[in-house]
Amino acid sequence: MSNKIRTTKYTLINFLPKNIFEQFYRFANIYFLLLALLNWFPSIGVFHKEITMLPLIIVMSITAIKDGVEDYKRYRFDKKKNQARTQVYDWKENQYIEKCWKDVRVGDFVRLSCNDIIPADMLLLHSSEQNGICRIETLNLDGEANLKQRLAVKGFTNPDSEFEPENFNSTITCENPNNDLNKFEGVVENTGNKIGFNKDSLLLRGCTIRNTNVIVGIVVYAGHETKALLNNNGPRYKRSKLERRMNTYVLCCVTLMAVMCFIGALGHSIWVGAFASWTPFEYPDNTGNFISATVSGLYMFLTMMILLQVFIPISLYVSIEFVRLGQIFFIHNDVEMYNESSDNRLQCRTLNITEDLGQIQYIFSDKTGTLTENKMVFRRCTIMGTEFRHDENTKRLSTQRELDSYDKDGPLLKSTGPVTNFQSSTSHRWQKNIRSVQRSQSISSQQQFTGFKNCKKSAMDCGSFSSQRVAFSSPLEKDIIPDEVLLNRIQDAVVHMDSLTRLKAGIGLERACIIDFFLALTLCNTVEVSTATQPRQRVLPSPLSKTSTNSQEELQQLFQKLNLKHTSQSGSDEPGRLCDKASPSSKISPTSYGAESGTDDAGSGTDLINNVCENGKAADSIDREVPDITAEAEEKTSNLDFCYEAESPDEAALVHAAQAYNFMLLSRTPDQVTVELPQGDLLAFELLHTLAFDSTRKRMSVIVKHPLTKEIIVYTKGADSVIMDLLEEPARDEKQQRKIMNETQKYLDLYASNGLRTLCIAKKVLSDDEYKKWASLRHEAETSIVDREALILETALQLETNLKLLGATGIEDRLQDGVPDTIEALREAGILIWILTGDKQETAVNIAYACKLLTSKDFVFTLNCKNQEACESLLDCILDEIRIYKEVNCTTSKLTTDFAPVSSVSKPSFGLVIDGKTLRAIFHGNLQKKFLELAKCCQSVLCCRSTPLQKSMVVKLVRDHLKVMTLAIGDGANDVSMIQAADVGIGIFGQEGMQAVMASDFAISHFKDLKKLLLVHGHWCYTRLANMIIYFFYKNVSYVNLLFWYQFFCGFTGSTMIDYWLMIFFNLFFTSLPPLMCGILDRDVSAEMLLELPKLYRSGQQSAASNLGTFLITMLDAFYQSIACFFIPYFTYRDSNIDVFTFGTPMNTLSLFTILAHLAIEAKTWITEGHIYVAHSASALSSQFANENPGLGFCFDITTNQ
Repeated sequence: MSNKIRTTKYTLINFLPKNIFEQFYRFANIYFLLLALLNWFPSIGVFHKEITMLPLIIVMSITAIKDGVEDYKRYRFDKKKNQARTQVYDWKENQYIEKCWKDVRVGDFVRLSCNDIIPADMLLLHSSEQNGICRIETLNLDGEANLKQRLAVKGFTNPDSEFEPENFNSTITCENPNNDLNKFEGVVENTGNKIGFNKDSLLLRGCTIRNTNVIVGIVVYAGHETKALLNNNGPRYKRSKLERRMNTYVLCCVTLMAVMCFIGALGHSIWVGAFASWTPFEYPDNTGNFISATVSGLYMFLTMMILLQVFIPISLYVSIEFVRLGQIFFIHNDVEMYNESSDNRLQCRTLNITEDLGQIQYIFSDKTGTLTENKMVFRRCTIMGTEFRHDENTKRLSTQRELDSYDKDGPLLKSTGPVTNFQSSTSHRWQKNIRSVQRSQSISSQQQFTGFKNCKKSAMDCGSFSSQRVAFSSPLEKDIIPDEVLLNRIQDAVVHMDSLTRLKAGIGLERACIIDFFLALTLCNTVEVSTATQPRQRVLPSPLSKTSTNSQEELQQLFQKLNLKHTSQSGSDEPGRLCDKASPSSKISPTSYGAESGTDDAGSGTDLINNVCENGKAADSIDREVPDITAEAEEKTSNLDFCYEAESPDEAALVHAAQAYNFMLLSRTPDQVTVELPQGDLLAFELLHTLAFDSTRKRMSVIVKHPLTKEIIVYTKGADSVIMDLLEEPARDEKQQRKIMNETQKYLDLYASNGLRTLCIAKKVLSDDEYKKWASLRHEAETSIVDREALILETALQLETNLKLLGATGIEDRLQDGVPDTIEALREAGILIWILTGDKQETAVNIAYACKLLTSKDFVFTLNCKNQEACESLLDCILDEIRIYKEVNCTTSKLTTDFAPVSSVSKPSFGLVIDGKTLRAIFHGNLQKKFLELAKCCQSVLCCRSTPLQKSMVVKLVRDHLKVMTLAIGDGANDVSMIQAADVGIGIFGQEGMQAVMASDFAISHFKDLKKLLLVHGHWCYTRLANMIIYFFYKNVSYVNLLFWYQFFCGFTGSTMIDYWLMIFFNLFFTSLPPLMCGILDRDVSAEMLLELPKLYRSGQQSAASNLGTFLITMLDAFYQSIACFFIPYFTYRDSNIDVFTFGTPMNTLSLFTILAHLAIEAKTWITEGHIYVAHSASALSSQFANENPGLGFCFDITTNQ
């Protein structure tokens, strides 16, 4: 299977036939093609046959060029991806060589380094990191900037040696290609042994390798069989709703024209039949006979069709394209939608659906990166039933909504350090220990990082590159102001701790739980620790990186000069040792962190801990006789500050909260976690197991071994809905514990009502026998080939029982600026908003409340089912409940209206929450109709844990069955299918990658830009274009009817009284520019009014400006005006001797002036350009009239004298 991709719609071979076929979706093109063919028959031809083909050819050529340019952009993007380079093992040369992505095949071994993008779906076989861990960034796939961890298949991991493909003689069996991003299973067979693997060993195409030097994988899916591409259904040919409605207008005009042609044919047959012998203007055939009146009438029917062909305005399609270009120009240059920080403007990538922006009825939005910034801020907490409000921190957030000092050019960030002065009771004293954290610089995904010691210096030395921020580490998230009361209690607890960090006997349960609470926040996560010398990118050999390494060596030499003593509790070769503040030479064994000897990576785990243990804290106890050396050591270690890289923003928020109280996470390896305590001591906990979060358990746990007490402790954090049920049931005499649980639940409810994300923190102590028994079961589950995931889940459930509650936290998920106001305005405009996300259900619901999509007054129904029967039963129950509630509410409203104003009677508002498994049951069980019936009753719908394909299926279901206008907005590759399935697709560009932007119709910087894009520009685009289309039909019908009325006075012979060139100039010159200017610049309502009154947008949803009723009334008006324009000159020149063209020119002039005056009346805004173009058209008419009729006044005088 080739890895070459193609997202284009056309090829050089099929471009012409496919594009022509698509263009004939327009009925007008078919109509003009038939008329052009008819004009080639001499017996019925009216105009020059070549000239009649020209308008159709020009119109279709312009459209084809536009479509070709759009597809060429996709081709260039595909070519860039296919030509990207990667290292592939060559069996002939027995080494890795560079190949293009398109040349990668299934079964190839691919070697990638840090910062490389994964070219295909690969099974991870080797990683240079300890225990085969590889960290990837899925920013290009789902828009999330956080790191995710992957594990190499067991049996191939040896970080001390390179992976040799020639020694690989195993057989890999995996599932067939599918679009499920959350499912992947298979086995590796080797000499009878089978090793199972799952999605944790799968590297998806488009992700980026981070914090890992080298990995090797084998390609299992390539090209269009990769999971990312299978979730991309390809571009869809989109036609606007207004354009589809134009087909109805064209059919109406064709029907009307057919009636007029029939009248002309019937009149001609009657007139020919009135001659006794033969008609004087017809010629006999070869036999000397004349054609019959019936046949002559049939020919005249076809002749009339050619004569009245301008009835259908073919120039309208070209005019629409020009109007769209003008509208896009002004949208693109809207200053309010310009993002100064990223220098991005709104981009329009599809030119033929701008008017659809004014008719949107449903919006389908992604969550991560679209509604949120992925910033979560620690707000409040409760420990042992006592709440700590953090009022000072709340004030900071209210006054500092966004003071992220990160800059694209590489400035320094300020980060709050730990609280070290416990003698102060002032809550602001913590600010004295602020550290300057140097942020990691990065280049774009396919460039190499050259290492640095100083951010600005590296920016200058390494050339031009763009910085990439570490996820969840802005000052808004990090700079937490501690609560004064809690700070004092921690101080009190620390005072009662002895030198071995043990709590003294009798100090009280609360103090012990406070320490445990913050240890749980620090340990129970998957946060990675890095410094300025250990960025996400690898440090390549360069002068800068050498300087960094040398500085580390010099620092160690400085401390060796001090002859500091080693005072580790457990020895240097095993985890669990203590680095005491008074013993600055304490070290942790390098072997415990898997660091390679002689490595150039200055940011390895060993160097990090060595530097932490030998940092400036030790200077307090250094001999006073060497102050100069001490000062030099402090200067060398001044830049060793920490960056936390988390898989989820809530993990980062909790670690930053613990850091604010001086419980600092210093290092994390697969076997060990090192924590600094408030008094400055270091504890290295042995990490036994990590039970990752999953949607079934809704929690995560870590099992650690305390370095001093040797206790095996389980720390658990998770959703309160599950943790509270797993707590150990207190005994009857334990009233205090029961009170703590009740108080904690009360505060949890309070946090949830305030829109905060809630997490419960708990612990459990295991005996050695209990742990050994459980570890044995866990090992069997992990090595099982059959039902491995189910067995692993069962072992986790067995462990996480009888927990002891420590406390709970409330975290605020930071939305993008303006999201709540935008959603509120869009809902007031009559737009229903759905959130389709792959995130967990609790997160999506919290976001919905935070952005005002759901309110506390809404009735929210939750659909979580695993099979079809349960899903159908639950759907029926909810529908019945809604019907009953509406009936009761309707009765109550009737009774209430007699005693209360109408505004006080509120209608029920329903919300729906559904997960991916339930969606699968709905689509596979043919329950779509019931689901839509329920969804139509809801103001908002949240689809959680949904795959990219399910997102697109939901959009198609609503679009096709409800016949509504849909808009999808997202920022990641997992949103591409949804964006392409909607009538209008919008991508958000920025740091999240470009896949969504490339697949979108419009690209914006922030979700808040959607408000003005729809309510203002969408409304204007729709009303302008709708009015212009109606006007085009009006002016053509009004003008062409002059020819029809003339047929009653020329025997229905198909003759014209207007010069043919005047008829050509009618659309080309006389009436072309004024409607274009109105279509681009006219404004029925100001932008300020549209933003202030979003309900005005509903006129577009109801197609008020362009519907069948408006069209028919306009046609009647056109007929009436044509009668006036024909018969006024007719009665004026009646019984005169002027020639036919002199008779027709005044009619032509009067009709054109009337048409221009009609436009002037219909225009809502008169601008200078409009005046100029109308005056230009009028002057052109006047000059043409004078040129065609130089003796018109003389003729008129003669006729009056007679």
